[in-house]
Amino acid sequence: MNSRSERHGRGFRGPLAWPPVPAMRSRSAQFDELVLDGVESLERRLKRKLDDIEFAVEDVPATDPPPWEADLALGRAFAARRGTAARVVLYRRPIESRASEDGELADLVWDVLAEQVAHVIGIHPDDLED
Repeated sequence: MNSRSERHGRGFRGPLAWPPVPAMRSRSAQFDELVLDGVESLERRLKRKLDDIEFAVEDVPATDPPPWEADLALGRAFAARRGTAARVVLYRRPIESRASEDGELADLVWDVLAEQVAHVIGIHPDDLED
């Protein structure tokens, strides 16, 4: 009996995983790609690299929203501190829950990302619009 054949003699076993295709990407991987595309677009609009800002995606905020936030946060910006870079965090599940289709999701990711980056670099978010 061949070591690669099934014990019932049905022939060779195939690969353990199919080659990756777009339909096989997880929702979180697709969301991460939207964020990366948004960062690249921001860099083109600002005509500078955003290497001094760390970008992160989390599923949900780590804690309940503070009293001054009426809704669950879609993203947060953290200013640079001694020894740490500025950080922009987008929350995937709250953003996805507000978007009804893929095109709307891309627009919402862009809006949240632009708002948070604008806060970090000290400009108005409208200055990042076309």
